[in-house]
Amino acid sequence: MVDVRDIEGRPPPGTTAVKPGTASRLAYVQGEEEPVLPPPRRQDGAVAWLREGFFSSTGNTILTIVGVLFILLALPPILDWAVFDAVWTGENREACIVPGAGACWAFVKAKFSQFIYGRYPIDERWRVDIAGVLLIVGTLLMAIPRIPYKRATGIFLFGVYPVLALLLLTGGNFDISAWALPSLIVLGCLATAVIASLAAREHSPVLARWVAPAAIGIAVISLVTSFFLPDPVLTIGGTAIALSTATVIVCGLVGLGAGLLAIWSVVGRPGGRSVLAAWFLVAIIGVVVGVLSIDFGLEHIETGVWGGLLVTLVVALTGMGASMPIGVALALGRRSRLPVIRFVCIAFIEFVRGVPLITVLFMASVMIPLFLPPGVNFDKLLRALIGVALFTAAYMAEVVRGGLQAIPAGQYEAAKAVGLNYWRSMRLIILPQALKIVIPGIVNSFISLFKDTSLVLIIGIFDLLGIIRANFNDANWASSGTPATGYVFAAAVFWAFCFGMSRYSIYTERRLDTGYR
Repeated sequence: MVDVRDIEGRPPPGTTAVKPGTASRLAYVQGEEEPVLPPPRRQDGAVAWLREGFFSSTGNTILTIVGVLFILLALPPILDWAVFDAVWTGENREACIVPGAGACWAFVKAKFSQFIYGRYPIDERWRVDIAGVLLIVGTLLMAIPRIPYKRATGIFLFGVYPVLALLLLTGGNFDISAWALPSLIVLGCLATAVIASLAAREHSPVLARWVAPAAIGIAVISLVTSFFLPDPVLTIGGTAIALSTATVIVCGLVGLGAGLLAIWSVVGRPGGRSVLAAWFLVAIIGVVVGVLSIDFGLEHIETGVWGGLLVTLVVALTGMGASMPIGVALALGRRSRLPVIRFVCIAFIEFVRGVPLITVLFMASVMIPLFLPPGVNFDKLLRALIGVALFTAAYMAEVVRGGLQAIPAGQYEAAKAVGLNYWRSMRLIILPQALKIVIPGIVNSFISLFKDTSLVLIIGIFDLLGIIRANFNDANWASSGTPATGYVFAAAVFWAFCFGMSRYSIYTERRLDTGYR
């Protein structure tokens, strides 16, 4: 209430009389908002920004003056070396060894294709370009909030694109052994047994009575008979088939029948949706395996000829994409109430975090083949990808665990109060908040992983930095300015990617920072 009255006793403009008073006193209430006035000139604009950011105190003023003097002293020589005295064109080292020559950008121009593709065949580099364009388009569609269909974009970017990129970069037509289908069937049987056992505790004893034991029995029989039977050749219609292979295929088909029977038996029962989801995942893996074994007419390109920025992006993106779900699973397992799961997760996290990445790469490249049976080997790049993904997942698990511990206990109690089980509460309430809190830590791990990709050079894989260093030995471009120019180019590329991730992280934090305003 405001006690105001003009000379004639009328209410002021924008107010309403709410209580008639005596002739000497009237009461009014404000009915309109006051206009928003601009701030004073000295508190807004470039002058205020300079005063607050650079000259707010004596110490800041001294640091600003020192910084400006350093820039004035260092910037002219840098510009002279990188721009004004630089060599931009040339056919060989002769252009870069002239007196007073600065950066040898002609070397970067001549070797640029190798810096991007490595030794990938020139006639097949269009496949790398298509994979890169699809990645850029998918990333932009996913990163820009205003673009709709995020779910479809996510399915393409994280489900379809990895398979498509693998087909484009390698050519597909993989030699899938007879173990692929039976292995998937065994995996589905084990998943069925676990889910049926969990669901049978309270809801459906029928599942534990025969579905779970049958699934486990089929899986065990398939594995045991496949590993311990000898390999005599069975001739059928003039075709020689190894007996162990035939046994695996038969057991796989029987396991498929058991899985279908299990699916039919749990439809409409508690836990049936989980069984269907497990077999749906197995079916997707089977489809992917089948697609990779198809011959699309593309030339097969060995990963040994990959290099440059291509390898850097493959290692970084694979590590980022694989480490995130594994890290979340490890974080949840470390907080589990089941002692076995908690112990396994803690042991893995602490062991991996206690060794350097170089050791992990060395073990994946050199030591693992020593423990494999004769004639069994994996691609070197694939072993490096697995090592990088597991190494990063251990650090990601601790980042996610920090976000889980930052969630108040009331959020867990609220999820239980509305009837959500553990997995639904984690998926709908706890994990979204935890991941939003630890966005800086997640992006920090991604940036560290992107820079650590240069360590794959120790196992003979030439990433961007490795391929640049390898070209220093080219006698046609050997000069005093070639190494510095190559390192500056590599630093600029790494800085561009890392700075982009950092700025997008800041943008995402501000956009999602709605619950704390």
